[in-house]
Amino acid sequence: MTARKILVTGASGFVGSAVARALIARGDRVRLAVRTTSPRTNIAELDAEIVACDLNDATAVDAAMAGMEGVFHVAADYRIWAADPGEILRNNLTTTRNVMAAARAHAVDRIVYTSSVATLKPSADGAPVDEEAAATADQAVGSYKRSKVEAERLVEAMVARDGLPAVIVNPSTPVGPRDVRPTPTGRIIVAAASGRMPAYVDSGLNLVHVDDVAAGHLAAFDHGRIGERYILGGQNVSLKALLATIAAAVGRKPPSVALPRAPLYPVAVASEIAARMTGREPMLTRDSLRMAGDRMYFRSTKAETELGYRARPYARGIEDAVAWFRGAGMIA
Repeated sequence: MTARKILVTGASGFVGSAVARALIARGDRVRLAVRTTSPRTNIAELDAEIVACDLNDATAVDAAMAGMEGVFHVAADYRIWAADPGEILRNNLTTTRNVMAAARAHAVDRIVYTSSVATLKPSADGAPVDEEAAATADQAVGSYKRSKVEAERLVEAMVARDGLPAVIVNPSTPVGPRDVRPTPTGRIIVAAASGRMPAYVDSGLNLVHVDDVAAGHLAAFDHGRIGERYILGGQNVSLKALLATIAAAVGRKPPSVALPRAPLYPVAVASEIAARMTGREPMLTRDSLRMAGDRMYFRSTKAETELGYRARPYARGIEDAVAWFRGAGMIA
C-alpha cells in the first residue's frame, strides 16, 4: 500500500490509539485529532502530527481535515450513564455530522466510520446475530446505544444521498492494553482482578482484542465496500466465563454467585443518585441491568469473508489488559 495522509479522530482513546498505531506501523502519514483536555498517554511516543480539535466545532474539524486522503472517525462519547443523557446523544450525532461533512467538503477518498454492535438487536434466544439485525433507535437501550444507532443512520444516509465514500465497522467489546479511561469493560476487568466482584449477573458478550479491532479497521479501509457494515468481533463469552478468565490471570478464585437482576434495580438507582452527587460514573446503572438481560452475541463472518478479518482468542486480550492495568498501577 502507498503511504497516505490519514486523519484519526479519538486518537488518544482505547480503540483510536490502536488504529493510529496500526496505521503508523504500515507507513501511513497520520494526523491525530484530540481534544485539548484528553490525556496524551496513548499517543505521546507516536510518530504522528497531533492537532487539538473539538469535534463539536465544525470550523476546527474542517481545519483538521485539510489535505487528508483518508479518515478514521473513531471518536465517540462512550458512556453508559451521564447526568444529562441527552448530552451523549448530542455529542455523538454532532461530531459524526461534522466529521462526515468536512470529509465530503475536502473530497476525502475513503472514510471508515467506527460504529458499534450497540446498533444491532440481540436475538431473543441468545443466538449470535450478524449485520442484518439492525436495531431502530426506539429499540436501543440507553442513550449511548441510541446515539450510535442515529449516528450510523446519518452516515448511511450521507452515503446514499451524497455519495459519501464511507465504510462502517461495528466493533464488539474490545479488551487489551492502553484502556486509559478505562472503558466499562475495562472497569469490570480491574474490579474483578482486584477482588471487588464477589458475584455477577448471568449475561454474555462478545470479546475481541483491541489490536484485532484496529487491524479490522485497516482492512475495511483497504477492502470494505462503500456503505456496508462489518462486525469486528471475537468470541462469544458468558460473564461467568469472563470472570473466571480474569481470576485465572491474577491467581484469584472466580466469583460463584449469580445474582438475579430484579433485586438489583434499587441498588442501581442508589448508585445513579450517588453519581449525581459525586460526579463519578456509577458501576451499576438501570440501563446496564437492562442490557444484561440479553446475551450480546455476534458473528463476524462477513468481515472474515470480505476483509480477511481474524481475531485471536479473547483470553489473550484479557491477559494483555491485566498486564497493562498492573503496569498503570490500577491493579495491585
